[in-house]
Amino acid sequence: MFGLDKKDTTLLIVVTALVVLAPFILNPFPADSALAQFNAGYPDLMQRFVIFGIFAIGFNLLFGLTGYLSFGHAAFLGVGSYAAVWMFKLLSYNVVPAIVLAVIVAGLFSVLIGYVSLRRSGIYFSILTLAFAQMSYNLAYSVLTPITNGETGLQVYSNDPQILKGDGPDVTHLFGLEMGSAYTLDIGPWSFVFSAGYYFCAIFMLVAFYLAIRIFRSPFGLMLRAVKSNQQRMAYTGLNTRPYTLAAFVISGMYAGLAGGLMAAMDPLAGAERMQWTASGEVVLMTILGGAGTLIGPVLGAGFIKYFENIFSKINDSVLHQWFSFMPDGMEDFMVFIVHPFIGKGWHLTLGILFMLVVIFLPGGLVEGGQRIAAWLRGRGKKPAGGSGDPEHHPKPAPHVAE
Repeated sequence: MFGLDKKDTTLLIVVTALVVLAPFILNPFPADSALAQFNAGYPDLMQRFVIFGIFAIGFNLLFGLTGYLSFGHAAFLGVGSYAAVWMFKLLSYNVVPAIVLAVIVAGLFSVLIGYVSLRRSGIYFSILTLAFAQMSYNLAYSVLTPITNGETGLQVYSNDPQILKGDGPDVTHLFGLEMGSAYTLDIGPWSFVFSAGYYFCAIFMLVAFYLAIRIFRSPFGLMLRAVKSNQQRMAYTGLNTRPYTLAAFVISGMYAGLAGGLMAAMDPLAGAERMQWTASGEVVLMTILGGAGTLIGPVLGAGFIKYFENIFSKINDSVLHQWFSFMPDGMEDFMVFIVHPFIGKGWHLTLGILFMLVVIFLPGGLVEGGQRIAAWLRGRGKKPAGGSGDPEHHPKPAPHVAE
């Protein structure tokens, strides 16, 4: 289907089903239960899952296939956001022109940065991309204030031209369908929210995921793997690898620009903080945590980190006291004291510990963990050869015959 083999088609179908059914899957607990704290099926968080999934998929095309580790990919995310907001200011709130411009501008910007950075490899490439990203951040924060609005951030005002607005709504929309519109389905104590903005972003993520599969399986993807395996040997054969690595860098930057455009489409605001080195480091963590060089790994890593960022960071002492209220007062206070450093503002500590455990015990990321569990389950499902131990099922070895 769509030019994919059976295995990749199955993977695409599974990912599509998970994305479509996300409002149900991410809300497993009743809305009025104590565990509702862990529900993640609200529109804003689901949108972040798929948007940062796109960001991580694009980064994985560069890092996972070629081995080039970029610490400056947040620059393309920020450039895409700024381009999208400028389209909102100049044309209309329609998200289509904004996203198209975000991808184009990010692609052009990545050509410039990639052309210079790819003259070096290894740690020197990483430092160059980090330098470009920090320069972009400082330009957006101070020097280019007329374009970026500095630390305040770029946003849409009522006196902006919006020459194509007409009678359209005053919020971001897709030909009249507002991105913020949602439908709530109540089934008993459960509440499920279906957001137009989420499904709009989800369609882009599925398309991005499909294109990533095609790139992975293409001769171009095979060439990128060869670059990662031994670029020096390829150069000795007379093959110039720079056009391939530059193409991978530009495609990866366009993915990041698409993610930035979608962020602006969901919330028409662009700030310089999206271009900081911490944002670039975050996508590196997503990719490594999920499984660099795998198809589904970056999406899992993005969802994992965003879940911790938005769910664990909201747990405070009052919630902990509710959890341990069944204990005696002294024991309750002691448990709150023990758990407190790992939640709320300390969620980074929990994430850091989990990241270290994954790197040490699962070098292939969450994908490797899933593969080990699947192999273990398959091993348990298989019966020992020869049935239930009946001697009839164990033939005796043939007698030795002398020559």
